[in-house]
Amino acid sequence: MTLNVGVIGVGMIGQDHIRRITHVVSGARISAVTDVDFDRAKAVAADLPAAKALQTGQELIDDPEVDAIVVASWGPTHEEYVLASIAAGKQVFCEKPLATTREACERILDAEVATGKRHVMVGFMRRYDEAYRAMKATITSGDIGAPLMFHSGHRNPNVPPHYTSDMIINDTCVHDVDVARFLLDDEIVSARVLTPRKNSLASDHLTDPVLFIFEMAGGALVDVEASINIQYAYDIRGEVVGESGTVELAETNKVVVKKGGQWGGRVAEDWRERFIRAYDTEFQEWIVAASKGESTGPSSWDGYAATVVCAAGLQAMESGERVEVSLREQPDLYKVTAQGPTGTD
Repeated sequence: MTLNVGVIGVGMIGQDHIRRITHVVSGARISAVTDVDFDRAKAVAADLPAAKALQTGQELIDDPEVDAIVVASWGPTHEEYVLASIAAGKQVFCEKPLATTREACERILDAEVATGKRHVMVGFMRRYDEAYRAMKATITSGDIGAPLMFHSGHRNPNVPPHYTSDMIINDTCVHDVDVARFLLDDEIVSARVLTPRKNSLASDHLTDPVLFIFEMAGGALVDVEASINIQYAYDIRGEVVGESGTVELAETNKVVVKKGGQWGGRVAEDWRERFIRAYDTEFQEWIVAASKGESTGPSSWDGYAATVVCAAGLQAMESGERVEVSLREQPDLYKVTAQGPTGTD
C-alpha cells in the first residue's frame, strides 16, 4: 500500500519533506499540497507526478485522496490543522511546535484523547539521530548509573534577520528541551536563565549567548548553552553524567585528519546536514505507522510539554527568576508505551 500524503506549508522545511518522501524514503507519495502562497503551492505540485495544489489546508484534509497529513506551515496555524486532521480521523505529522500556547496544546490533547487513539507525531527529529539513540541506550542499560546531569550545547553559526530573542528557546532550544526529556525519561519542573556578556557578533536586538538551567522531576539538572552567532559551524554537543560514568555525543567525522602539525575534521554547516539521516528515519517510521492507521514517536504530550517548558524558559529569561513548570495530569493514552525512540511518555 502506498500512503497518499498531503502537505500543508511548502516553504523550506515543507519542500525538504516533500523531497524526502518522494526520493528518499519508501511507502508514500505526495498527493496534494497547499500553502498560504498558492502560486508556490502550484509550482511545487507541478514538479510532482501525482500531486495537486489545493487552496486551503481544510480542503486538503477533507480530500478523500489524502490518507495522512504533514503540517509544515507557520506555527500559529498548527492547532487548526492538527485538530482538523484528528477530526477527520487521519494521521498527522506536525512539525514543531505542536501549537504555540499551552491552551492550544491542551485542546489538541483533549481532542486526541476523545478519539481513544493517537493520531499525532511531532517533529522532534533528534530522537531519531543515531548518536542520541546510542546515548539513550547507554543510559537505559544502567552502564553509567543513574543520570545526574545533562550538558547540552546548541551552536548556530548565525541566524536570519527575522530572528528574535524569544526564538532562542521557542525555535532553537526546544529541541534540547525535548531531547533532555527523552534521554532522562523525566519531566522538567523548573527553568532558570543566565546570560554572560553579549557576543559582539550578534545583532543589537538579540540576547546571545544564553545558558538555560532546567531541573528534572527526579532531581537531575540540565544545562543548555545556546550560542546563535558563533560563526564557525553548526555544532551540537551533549554529555550525560551518571553516578559511575558518562556518555557523550561523538564527533560526526568518520576520520580525523592530521597534517601540518594539526589534527581536525569537518563540522556540519547547518541543521539539515547534521540531522539529515534523523529526518529520513523519522519519516520512514511515521509512514510505516501511518499506513497502519497508527502513530509513533514523539506524541502530542511531548509537544505539549515542550511548549509549556519553553514558555517557562522565556519567562525566566525575561524575569531573571526561577520559574516553575506545571503540567496537567498525563492522560492514560500517552502512558501506554514506555518512552523510547519510537514511544511516548
